[in-house]
Amino acid sequence: MARQQAALAWELRTATSLARLWVTQGRFGEARDVLAPAYDRSPKVSISPGLKTARQLLDELRIRTGA
Repeated sequence: MARQQAALAWELRTATSLARLWVTQGRFGEARDVLAPAYDRSPKVSISPGLKTARQLLDELRIRTGA
């Protein structure tokens, strides 16, 4: 279980970084599409700084893309 959670944390961190890069390139839909699944799979039991950052970026992307 700890191994799975660690993998999810790294997946979320990586997806957030990639999404940020794509935002700078104007690829908002692709950024949302890579970040949303990672965020959705992450446990929401405690809100970590990484989870909070991903949520804020995802909210911004949903506004920009109308999704």
